[in-house]
Amino acid sequence: MEILRYLEMKKTNKLYIALALICGLSFCSCNKFLDELPDNRAILNTEDKIDKMLVSAYPSTAYLVTAEFSSDNVDDYGVNNPYSERDLEQLFRWNDVTEETNDSPKRVWEACYSAIASANAALDAIQDKGNPTSLNPQRAEALAARANAHFILVNLFAQHYHKDYAATDLGVTYMMSSEVELDPKYERNTVQQVYDYMLQDLQEAIPLIDDASYGSTPKYHMNTRAANALAARIALYMQDWEKAVSYANAAIGVNPTSIMRDNDAISANAVGGVTDAAIYYNRSSINANLMLATAGTNHGLYFGAYYTGSRFAHGTLISTTETLLASAPFGARASNGFKPRVFVYQGTNLDKSLLPRVSYMFEYTDVVAGIGFRRGAYAPFTTEETMLVRAEALIHLKRYDEAIVDMKRWVDNTLVSPPATFTVAGINTWANGMEYFTARQPTPKKRLDPTMIPYESGTQENMLHALLFIRRFETMHMGLRWFDVKRYGIEIERRLVTSGTTIASVETDTKLIARDKRQALQLPLDVITAGQTPNPR
Repeated sequence: MEILRYLEMKKTNKLYIALALICGLSFCSCNKFLDELPDNRAILNTEDKIDKMLVSAYPSTAYLVTAEFSSDNVDDYGVNNPYSERDLEQLFRWNDVTEETNDSPKRVWEACYSAIASANAALDAIQDKGNPTSLNPQRAEALAARANAHFILVNLFAQHYHKDYAATDLGVTYMMSSEVELDPKYERNTVQQVYDYMLQDLQEAIPLIDDASYGSTPKYHMNTRAANALAARIALYMQDWEKAVSYANAAIGVNPTSIMRDNDAISANAVGGVTDAAIYYNRSSINANLMLATAGTNHGLYFGAYYTGSRFAHGTLISTTETLLASAPFGARASNGFKPRVFVYQGTNLDKSLLPRVSYMFEYTDVVAGIGFRRGAYAPFTTEETMLVRAEALIHLKRYDEAIVDMKRWVDNTLVSPPATFTVAGINTWANGMEYFTARQPTPKKRLDPTMIPYESGTQENMLHALLFIRRFETMHMGLRWFDVKRYGIEIERRLVTSGTTIASVETDTKLIARDKRQALQLPLDVITAGQTPNPR
């Protein structure tokens, strides 16, 4: 067991100013971002300038921390843990976040709309040139990038897509073009409209994408595989199971074995712990990384071998009863039974169980003063996650034998000693022999709300429990579990854990339920002040 201490760097204005300069953001309201666009658009008169604009069409702040600390992947380990940041507590308790940090919802909002503004500036410049076919690759990238940023926004700041409510639920403003007026006023589109626009953008973009146009760095752009993976995820969230399967097939192929993650190589290079393993995990040479992104983020501290942010953590209780080291449909495993292994780090009164997912880097602006900004690299779309999107859709189509093939691919590639067989019958035995989760008697089997996504009890429900268990493992620390909680109406009660697996208290009065108003994060205050309708509370 490894014990590492982290000396917290001073959080000065210089850090945030440096981050703003590097990321290309001026942290202001959405309105101010868009007010500046006409000047930027006026100079986009060459293909090279359009290409450079598209570099900034990707959010420079990641949603991972905001979503992960909102999910059921963390418990409260008490105020005795050092470096507990206020914004993490607000996220953990689903309060409106008033603090502004590298990862706060406000920064995510601004980064996404800044990326959308860049995409729209490129699209307008291409249109001004008459939409020549020579610029089709740039047009495709701008459309796909615009859809990607809106996907993040609508899934954080709105209720999850629901067929009965999407037409009336407040979504976000879908920006289709650059603004040309001063101080424009925006209306929020409905969730249905946002999803329709995202699909419209992707359907136009995908046939036009030319991976060769990205030169030596296709992984850092909305390439063909990544765009199809995004479309598959959107179709899954809309419960369009057939399209989810179709888009996933287009992204990774019917048999993605050749582009799955080389977990043996990662394990062999994980000699320095979870942080070093994460660096190797996010190499562009890893075929499973369909797309890569970088962001200013504290993620590497919170989910690394550091004390920072460890009050709210993925600790022993969750790990051994619900997730990484719990009774699984493929059998229980010790930490070294996985490729790469589950890393366990001792904190003040907890053991954090971690997987390598986001690499951590610190860039100094002043080495002597010891100040700078934190960054991380991560894979927004991977072969494994897209394969599990397909498996989930197949389960809803009751094509269980096909779903089990994808799930077994994951099991065989992830376990050091995979079981000889992994079957529907085995999954039924696992799920039927387990009680439903309660906060004080936790298990991996959490109740799913059939009013959110209809399912049949018995085999279909059991297959979903197994799929969601594997998906929770695969997407650990990446925020996607929060979207799964919203999609399936999984209830959460916050717990205070005093040490190890000792539960001191359960906050039953703040339980999060299906379509809870708090599932839609509140818009930034300055956006509300500028006239946008806030989320109801």
